[in-house]
Amino acid sequence: MVQRSAGILLYRRGPGGAVEVMLVHPGGPFWAGKDEAAWGLPKGIYEPDEDPLAAARREFAEETGSPVPAGEPIALGAFAQPSGKIVDAWCLEGDFDADSLVSNTCMIEWPPKSGKLIEIPEVDRAAWFTREQSVDKVMKGQRAILDALWQRLGR
Repeated sequence: MVQRSAGILLYRRGPGGAVEVMLVHPGGPFWAGKDEAAWGLPKGIYEPDEDPLAAARREFAEETGSPVPAGEPIALGAFAQPSGKIVDAWCLEGDFDADSLVSNTCMIEWPPKSGKLIEIPEVDRAAWFTREQSVDKVMKGQRAILDALWQRLGR
């Protein structure tokens, strides 16, 4: 069975009315020195019997330390990733203080195949990016999610 993730892409109107998106950066030693094509929306895996939007709300809260801002998220679609995973994505206009991020943690084996487990934050930071900045920052597999947002907002 194909693994599925769900996430919410938060956006806001920045200075001059320009739209900005909030992306998060994965935690841990593998991602520590990576910036370009390393950011994504807060998201996570959900079980087949779980409501995807409820999972997206849970994952946002777990990865940011804050509940999803008020409002009703709008479905952007389901997006195949290079890994084979499918990401169900929603967008929501709202604000979040990126400096207030407090992510949950997880255990990973590091270095790989060493048998040693270390605890890392799922995400280590959040930031707001303009459309132009986000193209370089977002993971390649999630660019289509941003494209869907820009298309929706362009209507």
